Amino acid sequence: MKAQKPTILVVDDDRDTCQNLCDILIDLGYAVQTAGDGLAALELVRKHPIDLALLDFKMPGMDGLSLYREIKRISPATVAIIISAYVTPATTAEACRAGTWKVLAKPVDLGAVLPLVEEALSWPVVLLVDDDRDLCASLWDVLHERGYRTSLAHSVPIGTQLLLQRKFDVVLLDLKLPEGTAKDVMAVMRMANPDARTILITGHRAELESLIAETLADGADAVCYKPFDLDRLLGTLGKLTARGQRAAQAASGGNDG
Repeated sequence: MKAQKPTILVVDDDRDTCQNLCDILIDLGYAVQTAGDGLAALELVRKHPIDLALLDFKMPGMDGLSLYREIKRISPATVAIIISAYVTPATTAEACRAGTWKVLAKPVDLGAVLPLVEEALSWPVVLLVDDDRDLCASLWDVLHERGYRTSLAHSVPIGTQLLLQRKFDVVLLDLKLPEGTAKDVMAVMRMANPDARTILITGHRAELESLIAETLADGADAVCYKPFDLDRLLGTLGKLTARGQRAAQAASGGNDG
């Protein structure tokens, strides 16, 4: 898959603020989409993979927090920063509970915003393919807290569609899926995203023992069993991402040998 520029969505009903941020981010090498209200923003999210959203809190029709809840439903891998002239402890707490990453005060302090943009866009991107929606929601929270951007798919067709739209670092792949098989997902991944690593996940260790062995031999990197040992899962995920490599280099003093 051809490397894509990270895409940032800027949403603000103040056109000058929106355009100024857009110009600066484009100069820094990012692809930028802009919208003046929530409905226009959601149309863009449906059409384009959005890596990061900078959302004004107070807008006519739909405020930034309500907008983010809809963005999260459509594109859970999108990291959101709320920017508001009305920041209060209650607003910040509500935004964090909804899954936004940061809440910043207006006027926009570029010295504060730009390092956060760079940090969020450095997060590894994970695709979780599992039809257990409660498990996906729980894992999304865990991975988000640890700095992973996580897309969710509950069937093989949705998983393969996402693999064709976005580059992923790691795919967490349940072995029992509706509307297809894990092998179908891996076949698309090899074509569209060959550098992605794969962690198989299953609660059927004995029943699927031969399939697990076959899929590992076919190129999967690891297997984690349900119910998860979260430390083991996160450790495996870290080892398979650039974050894991950086951590290992730091632990060894940055010396490979």
